[in-house]
Amino acid sequence: MTRANEHREATRASAIPALGWDARTSARIGAAVLVCGAAVLLFAVHVRPLGYVPLVLGVALAFAVDRALAKDLTLIALGQLIISVISLEADLSNSGMLGFTLALGGAVLVPWALARYWLKHDAVKFPMFTGKRWSRAQWIYLGVVIVAGYLILPFYFIGSGAYQNWPEITGANEIGRLFVGVNAVGIWDELFFICTVFALLMRHFPMALANVLQATVFVSFLWELGYREWGPLLTIPFALVQAWIFSRFKSLPYVVAVHLLFDAVVFAVLVHAHHPVLFDIFVTVPAR
Repeated sequence: MTRANEHREATRASAIPALGWDARTSARIGAAVLVCGAAVLLFAVHVRPLGYVPLVLGVALAFAVDRALAKDLTLIALGQLIISVISLEADLSNSGMLGFTLALGGAVLVPWALARYWLKHDAVKFPMFTGKRWSRAQWIYLGVVIVAGYLILPFYFIGSGAYQNWPEITGANEIGRLFVGVNAVGIWDELFFICTVFALLMRHFPMALANVLQATVFVSFLWELGYREWGPLLTIPFALVQAWIFSRFKSLPYVVAVHLLFDAVVFAVLVHAHHPVLFDIFVTVPAR
C-alpha cells in the first residue's frame, strides 16, 4: 500500500464516530443489526420469505437516518439476497456446484460493481499485494492453525456427527469434487464476508461492532453449509479472528492462506470420516 493510500485509510478510520447513545446512533446500529441479523433467519433457521423482512426494514431504517450507511447496507442485503436463491447444503453434483458458482459469484461481484460504479468508493476491494513480507508471528500463526485444526476438527466432525451434513463420498470423483468445493468456498468466504461485508461495515462502525456484525452473517452461512451441532463454538471465533487479521494486515492472500490451511484439514477429516482407511493420521478421532 502506498503512503497516499495509507493516509486515506487512516483518515477514513479516524472519521468513524465513536458510538454514543443518541437516537440516531441507536437507529444506525439497529439498521445494521437488522440487515446482518437477517442472515440468522435466512441461513441458520432457514425461514424464507420471513427472513427478507429484516433486510428490508434495516435498509429502510438506515435510509431514514443515514443515507450513506443505507447504501452500503443495501449492498450487504443484496449479497445475502443473491446467496439465498440457492440451498447452501453441500451438493457435489454438477447442478449443485454450478448453482454455488453462480450464486456465490454474484454475491461478490454485484456489491463490488455497485460500490465502484454506483457509490463511487473503493471499500470493496481485494488487496493482493501489500509490499510487506509476512512477519514471524504471521508464519507461526499459520502453524498454529494447522495444529489446532488437526486436534479439534476430527473430534468435532466425527464426534458430533457433523460430517454427515456433507454428501457421502463414494469414490475418487467425489473426493476430487469435495476438494475443489471446500477450497473454492473457503476463498469465497474471505471475498464476501471479510472483503465485502466487513469492509463495508468498517466505513460506518468501530472495528469491534463491525466484526460482530459480519461474524453473524459468516457463522449463519456456515451453519447452513454444514457446520452444525456445536460447530458455532469453532466458527464464531474463526470469523472474528479472520476479520481482525484482515483489519490488521490488509492482506487478502494471508487470510486466504489461513482459511485454506484450515480447510485442508476439514477436507482430510471429511474424507476420513467416510473412508476411515484414508487420511488415517488423526489422534483425536472418537471411537465409533
